[in-house]
Amino acid sequence: MDLTLWQYQFRIIMLGDSTVGKSSLLKRYTEDLFLDTINQTVGVDFYVHFLEVEPGVRVKLQFWDTAGQERFRSVTRSYYRNSVGGLLVFDMTNRASFEHIKEWHAEVWERVQPYKVVFVLVGHKCDRDEHGDRAVSREEAEKLAGQLGVPYVETSAKNGHNVREAFEMVARRVYQGLLSGEVQLLEGWDGVKCAAPQLCRREGPVWLRPAPPPRRRSAVLELCFKDKAEQAVLICDVR
Repeated sequence: MDLTLWQYQFRIIMLGDSTVGKSSLLKRYTEDLFLDTINQTVGVDFYVHFLEVEPGVRVKLQFWDTAGQERFRSVTRSYYRNSVGGLLVFDMTNRASFEHIKEWHAEVWERVQPYKVVFVLVGHKCDRDEHGDRAVSREEAEKLAGQLGVPYVETSAKNGHNVREAFEMVARRVYQGLLSGEVQLLEGWDGVKCAAPQLCRREGPVWLRPAPPPRRRSAVLELCFKDKAEQAVLICDVR
């Protein structure tokens, strides 16, 4: 695949508590690597991957890996609005991370309106199941997925189980949403971008529409230093 050519760009956000393994999942999917220890995300990290969702249709996937710690929530919330997909990740050995999934889902849903976000629920670290460390049953997770109206998949970044399937599931659901009209390509919204907007307007299954006025606008000023840990982001709401 020629990585310089793509028809669409989807922005997908990783959601969930700290240490559930969001960064490990991304590293396994984008680089096919697993590290026993990985630094906690500070603010937001970015990953890019390319996927052919159907023959001749290439999508650039831009992943936003958000920090799960509460002190970074004001930073990560500023990225919700421009996301079209989200992976809701919990650690299958950590029940609290599972119980917080509804909060993550509600927080994003509240802030993205009137735009559409497609979610997938991910139970991570399923390799620990064989050691008897599971704290959340599959039945419980599937019940929650049903309540949220999203699919559920169990993954392991350590052995690669279902990692590709989880990421491609959300990407293909976004693409199917574009075809059906559930997800719309909107001017002024970065959740979905078309490499050739003029073709999207005239020829594609998706029409480029004006974006509805947002309920509020955020001005983001980023101050970046050499040490990533010193990165600061100032967010000011413009009412």
